[in-house]
Amino acid sequence: MRGTGAADGTVAEAGATAAGPASRTPSVPGGTVRAVNRLTARWAAALPAAPRGTVLSAATVWPLLAFLAEGAAGPARAELEDAVGMPADRAAEAARGLLGALGRIRGSSAAIGLWARAGLPLRERWVAGLPGAAFGRFTGDDAADEAALDAWAAERTGGLVPAMPVRLDEDALLVLAAAQTLRTRWLQPFGEYELAPESGPWAGRHLSGLRRLTALLDRVGVAETPAGPLTVLRVLGDTGVDVHLLLGEAGVAPGAVLAAGVGVAGGAHPVVTGDVLPLGEAGPGLRVGRTPSTVRDAQLAITTSPFDLASEHDLLATPGVFGLAAAADDDAGHFPGVSDSPLAVGRAAQAGTARFTRDGFEAASVTAFVGIAGGAAAPRPRYRVRRVELDVDRPFGFLAVHRTSRLVLSAGWVAEPVEYAYEPHSDEDGDEEWDEDEAEDGDR
Repeated sequence: MRGTGAADGTVAEAGATAAGPASRTPSVPGGTVRAVNRLTARWAAALPAAPRGTVLSAATVWPLLAFLAEGAAGPARAELEDAVGMPADRAAEAARGLLGALGRIRGSSAAIGLWARAGLPLRERWVAGLPGAAFGRFTGDDAADEAALDAWAAERTGGLVPAMPVRLDEDALLVLAAAQTLRTRWLQPFGEYELAPESGPWAGRHLSGLRRLTALLDRVGVAETPAGPLTVLRVLGDTGVDVHLLLGEAGVAPGAVLAAGVGVAGGAHPVVTGDVLPLGEAGPGLRVGRTPSTVRDAQLAITTSPFDLASEHDLLATPGVFGLAAAADDDAGHFPGVSDSPLAVGRAAQAGTARFTRDGFEAASVTAFVGIAGGAAAPRPRYRVRRVELDVDRPFGFLAVHRTSRLVLSAGWVAEPVEYAYEPHSDEDGDEEWDEDEAEDGDR
């Protein structure tokens, strides 16, 4: 794969990232935070329940949708604008600011990559609008090009995501990808112990557990949400990023719990904190009482479980969530602002990981969109049939939240997704080319 810096073939560093200087204070406007968190909640609510778990990040999906919206026209543009929650031109500018801010949060990084088939014409203005993007041309050797894409994903996530979530075939004319990593250490680490639940679905099992004791009762609270009462524990990291552990009532769908948690993180649902909760069963999994003590400090005793998750998501399995229904119709072209060649979205996927331990939290995600040839935008039909694979993923109950802006960086439900295999399809025209409220880091 050849690396170039712009659509006109000028040379650029293949490792360029969207991150700005690490020393600058991240600033994410409130409108951007609300838009990204809205997509997180929509995505979480659409995920089916499963016995195992998943991790997802709208923070790497939303910017790509915004850039696609900027280059789109017609129904595809309208649907993408609805998904990103703002007009396309404003969304693209907000995406550039978001990616820069992600790179300036301590322990976080973000990167954009764009690759295209040799000879595919690209709009220089659109390519120039991708902040710090690595740009390359495919060599025509799909195996070698896939290896190069996988190497980019692995490098940009420190090995946490070892491969791109999409595969190349003869129909793939363009790949637009984003990568993000996040690492933080707890201000107060947990202790490890054996967890043996006496009730619930984990009863009778001997599990790895985490626990700690603190006097800071406001770290936990209960909010009344559309999903019912929700217990929220904030675990503070040393980079201005916290992890919220969410516990809803038994029987509430995981996706509903996650969506409610996003609402709490954004301030939509007030939280009654542990220092003022009434005595007794104050919320899901939360009891308030009195206990003898040798000191005057109050006590918050926390027990939880560590987790280590990896998952993949097929975004075209729920195209309405991401505004991709029209864009995925390859009977027509939808992105005249990207290329003179008619384009459609052939595949869209995310791979992610998340790990919660006694000492801290780390997460990474890589999101990629594959462009294929679409029919001409003119009224005459283009007789192309495409089969898209579906990948059913599973929700999980945690959020990684930038403390001051309240931007949800990662979310999930402890489980593993079920990965759908997709079938290769024929392409009659396979040779045709597709073508912050301003917030500070919040370190404490």
